[in-house]
Amino acid sequence: MSKPVETILYVRLPVWKIYPGGVLYVADFIHKQRPGVRQELLDMALVPPGERQAALRGRIEALKPDVVAFSWRNMQTFGPHPENDALDVVMNFDYSPKPWRRVKAAWDAVGIIWDYAASRLRNFGYMKLVRKLLPEARIVVGGTAVSIFGKYVAEKCPTDTVVVVGEGEEAMLSVVDGFENPAGHYYYKDRAGRVTHRPAEETFDLAHLTAVDFAYIETMFPQFREYLDGYIGVHTKRGCPFQCHFCLYNKIEGAHQRFRDPAEVAKEVETLNKVYGVKYIWFTDAQFCSTLRSTRHVEDILDEMMARQVEVYWTGYLRLNHLTADIARKMLKSGLISIDLSFTGTQDVIDSLTLGYDLDQQMEAFKLFKEAGHTDQQVKLYMPLNAPGETEATLLATIDRIKDLYRMFGRDSVLPFIFFIGIQPNTPVEKRLIAEGYLKAGYDPLTLNPFTIKKLLYNPDPLGRLIAQAYLEAMETHNPGSDYIGRATMEILERRLRSPGDQPELQMAV
Repeated sequence: MSKPVETILYVRLPVWKIYPGGVLYVADFIHKQRPGVRQELLDMALVPPGERQAALRGRIEALKPDVVAFSWRNMQTFGPHPENDALDVVMNFDYSPKPWRRVKAAWDAVGIIWDYAASRLRNFGYMKLVRKLLPEARIVVGGTAVSIFGKYVAEKCPTDTVVVVGEGEEAMLSVVDGFENPAGHYYYKDRAGRVTHRPAEETFDLAHLTAVDFAYIETMFPQFREYLDGYIGVHTKRGCPFQCHFCLYNKIEGAHQRFRDPAEVAKEVETLNKVYGVKYIWFTDAQFCSTLRSTRHVEDILDEMMARQVEVYWTGYLRLNHLTADIARKMLKSGLISIDLSFTGTQDVIDSLTLGYDLDQQMEAFKLFKEAGHTDQQVKLYMPLNAPGETEATLLATIDRIKDLYRMFGRDSVLPFIFFIGIQPNTPVEKRLIAEGYLKAGYDPLTLNPFTIKKLLYNPDPLGRLIAQAYLEAMETHNPGSDYIGRATMEILERRLRSPGDQPELQMAV
């Protein structure tokens, strides 16, 4: 296909109901660069499962698009999902003392694996339907899952499919212009079935991303308003310079940070708030503030939001490396609703995972929030428990630091989130675990083998058993109406790890 594109149908492949921000940013960019191109979005999250194929067929027959662009979010069975809890299933299957719970967990595990296998087949089936109904159309596939497993997806796609890795604006624009001068990082399966790979650095100039034209978005996606009562994703920059051992963001977005104009970000939030009544914003950056430059960028955005008198509650994944008292005050004044960040209680684990922050500095930064006027904002601690290098001593150190934060902010405001590292392909932690023999070289990261899947949700014994038993006890005994499961789990862990005479005296927080 060499002629310019006139019509695009975006298809957001089935996922739970979560704002389709990535697709809308691409569509907004294409509209501003090529305003004559007609675009529509079919969001299958909003279509009942039994009606999805018919809905796709109907839009294809009505629109007859030149390009059908699919967005694929999740592909791995152990990934976080609000409709199934792989972590809970694994813990019950391996460690529950009740046989009936283990049997139920085994059944649930089969169900989760079956659902993911079936969803992959259905997603490729949607692409095959497009190829059948539109033999001359070009297919594009992008999204988080594709950015991680691009080669696998390309091999299974229909012919004449562009599989976009990472950001999609430049690649999509080149497709719109006929794909004669392709751009971006992608795999391409040509009409003969050959797959070629074009690697590329992520260098797209984010100055091109002005505030989203939501009036236009409503014309191409009338269901847009169905998302307005929840969190709306807004991104301020791309790229992550950190090398966390389990993370792929620096591969997906590139290691060089690129920034949007703070005024355009604030204008986008202002429109969402004042025109559409949006109250909750999630800044979707890999890290909302991390480097010194990005922290200054955050401050500029907050200044712009306050100057425009935007009234929203916001959050995102924070780093506190360069937090100042002034920025802490501005965060709270502009509507920060929760402090969300990676947390572990020893520098040894931080350094082992190359998380790139200093624990003592992080604890001092927490004090800046307290001194800046913290009231009831939640402090959400995402703790990579039992990561490589974890010991009983490091677990106890993490518990002690959590208790310091209880003293500082109040117990009810601090939420320890228990998660285990999900091993992703081509990450340093994967290479380490292959070298140590934990994983076999050449294993399939998209396997449906339940025993390999369990290994990919990293929680090995002996600490794995200890943590799981504490979690299961918490699930059985805590009162959901008055306590939070993460706090209960950490308190049970402490009881199991430390005898009463070993309880430390906590220093009062400043």
